[in-house]
Amino acid sequence: MINYIWSIILCASIIFSFISGKGEAMSSVIFSSVSKAVDISITLLGIICFWSGMMEIAKNSGLTKKVEAFLRPLTKILFPSLKKESKALSAITMNITANLFGLGNAATPFGLIAVKELERENGFSNRASDAMCMFVIINTASLQLLPTTIMGLRSKFGSAYPAEIIVPVWITSACALLIGVISTKILERRF
Repeated sequence: MINYIWSIILCASIIFSFISGKGEAMSSVIFSSVSKAVDISITLLGIICFWSGMMEIAKNSGLTKKVEAFLRPLTKILFPSLKKESKALSAITMNITANLFGLGNAATPFGLIAVKELERENGFSNRASDAMCMFVIINTASLQLLPTTIMGLRSKFGSAYPAEIIVPVWITSACALLIGVISTKILERRF
């Protein structure tokens, strides 16, 4: 459905630009934007590759097991139905760790693994389990201690102080996460 909406918006804007006599300006903006999009994509690709590699090194070195043990008291409260040796819990921990470093794209594969494991533990039911709902909230409203992707983009575009956003990111992501977790816990009890 969203593909149709975007297609309609794109076609309408192109038609309107030609009707209003700004077709030439529209085409020059399209070509310059394409060039910028490729440039930004390459920058993001470098950031994502670096941090994805770092996450893989952390996983292979056993660091993630230590992080998992450190986060265990918290994950036990947030996911009481999951057992200590659950594969889902390991993937959730990796996802949380990647999100802490602002690596949403590097966290995605771990999120997919976590959801697949949570679905398996839920018996492939049509209804999402409490653990699935909590994970979606934590993944979506993740706490970011080091927003590396945003800082990389700010640096790319010439920001003199790319890290000046850290404190506002801490505040907003902590508030979003806290509200999401509290709301989920309240709704778990009601339903």
